[in-house]
Amino acid sequence: MNNIATLLHTIIFTPTFNALMYLEKIIPGHDLGVAIIIVTLIIRAILYIPSLAAIKSSRQLQEIQPMDKALQVKYKDNPQQLAQERMKLYKDHKVNPAASCLPIVIQILVFYQLYRVFLNGLKLTDAGFLQPDHIKELYGPLRDYFMTHAVNARFLNVIDLRATKNIFLAILAGATQFWQTKMLAAPKEPNIEGAKDESVTAATNRTMTYVLPFMTAFITFRFPAGLALYWSFSSIFTIAQQYLFLRRHPLPKITTTV
Repeated sequence: MNNIATLLHTIIFTPTFNALMYLEKIIPGHDLGVAIIIVTLIIRAILYIPSLAAIKSSRQLQEIQPMDKALQVKYKDNPQQLAQERMKLYKDHKVNPAASCLPIVIQILVFYQLYRVFLNGLKLTDAGFLQPDHIKELYGPLRDYFMTHAVNARFLNVIDLRATKNIFLAILAGATQFWQTKMLAAPKEPNIEGAKDESVTAATNRTMTYVLPFMTAFITFRFPAGLALYWSFSSIFTIAQQYLFLRRHPLPKITTTV
């Protein structure tokens, strides 16, 4: 476990932290908030393909939900046959329910490292300098620079990125999270006599759509504003990605034919 943590620290934390501090150094006004936004967009661009796979998998599951519901009616008294027919349905439509799991795991690992990056980047001394332990994480030239230069942790000279309980950024993070999940929410399924009232996928989507944004707002409200800024722009990038995908792959007309 320690080896994995060390590996993640080496390949994600260290280069990302250095990129963040490098951008803070060269950006006019040395705005750490702008640096966070740029790093966020770069990270999301790197994760574009894995996150696209998750979006595609979610949309495929939505497309076959009505057919899956019809199977529940047809084989309601034969759970074993239902399971076999459901697997056949997945195979025929080239749907892999687990396809979205790996991208999510990857993004969670990356998010945790980014959380540490932004949190460490915001833990400054009273004079505004990086803590000695954090300076050690920087590469040579950057280490020398930040030993004598303070960090500008005020976004647009207005928002203190080190401060917690920033209601504006917390609401922004929650709202963008809601928009992101709402875009992929499945439409209301047709009522079919004998089928369950709501599929597991539909129930999960509904819960994520309305509960996750509140959790996001609550978490980002409790943590430094810099993390909320990262979360908001990460969601905005995902919204744009989903919009482009859904324009090319609109949800077909609902049918219950199997």
